[in-house]
Amino acid sequence: MAKRKSRIQLRSGAELDGLREAGLIAADILRQCSELVRPGITTGEIDAAADQFVKEHGCVSAFLGYRGFPGNICISMNEEVVHGIGGDRVMNEGDIVKIDVGIETRDGWIGDNAKTIPVGKISDEVEKLLIETEQSLYQAISHAREGEPLSALCASVEEHVAQFDFTVVKQFVGHGVGRKLHEEPQVPNYWDADEMRMRRFANPRLKPGMVLAIEPMVNLGTDGVLILDDDWTVITEDHEMSSHFEHTVLVTDGEPEILTPRARTYEFSAAGAVSAA
Repeated sequence: MAKRKSRIQLRSGAELDGLREAGLIAADILRQCSELVRPGITTGEIDAAADQFVKEHGCVSAFLGYRGFPGNICISMNEEVVHGIGGDRVMNEGDIVKIDVGIETRDGWIGDNAKTIPVGKISDEVEKLLIETEQSLYQAISHAREGEPLSALCASVEEHVAQFDFTVVKQFVGHGVGRKLHEEPQVPNYWDADEMRMRRFANPRLKPGMVLAIEPMVNLGTDGVLILDDDWTVITEDHEMSSHFEHTVLVTDGEPEILTPRARTYEFSAAGAVSAA
């Protein structure tokens, strides 16, 4: 099989200024949406609020209308993994909700980020899922360095969560970010060299200027997923809980730069203790 020529964009100068602006806007809208999460609110109410937040920032949703997607944001609850659509689902104490915000600025740059928010008090088991999914995101980001193979970044997610008997979703992956919502390279949350060759996934050495949406999708149970009849909402095959965290990250000649900055949900101390931020 012929090797596919890489089409990975390296961004610099004014392009990075545009991506930084887009990332900050996407992060702020995600913060605004997350603050609305509480028992009794519906997914549709948060989607409608997101529409207003996007307009106030002078940009447009990168998701609305994308291949026919009908929502302003992706909002997924409990066993829903990603790509959930607004609607009238009511949030209750003990639920978890995943909010994924993608925007496009007036200048055509994309910002993309996501997090999982607990609704009130959640079980210890589900909280552990959120803690380690978020931690796996930061493990992956630590590999977003010049000269590292993409495979090291990808493999680090599964390696981390497998310690806790969690599984990564393999059918859906992260991606490059720029003027399109999905650019090269594809960024899975695991790495199997034979499978990646079959799927023709590239494994480049990371270079300054690469911009990656890194987004662990981690399940409490098995890694199998199904797509509902709406042709969008992805759920876990065993109906166990799923967690999703995402940042857009710039590879530099030094430390990785998170273009969608926000406070961590769970902080780790030097001794390894975890606390809610």
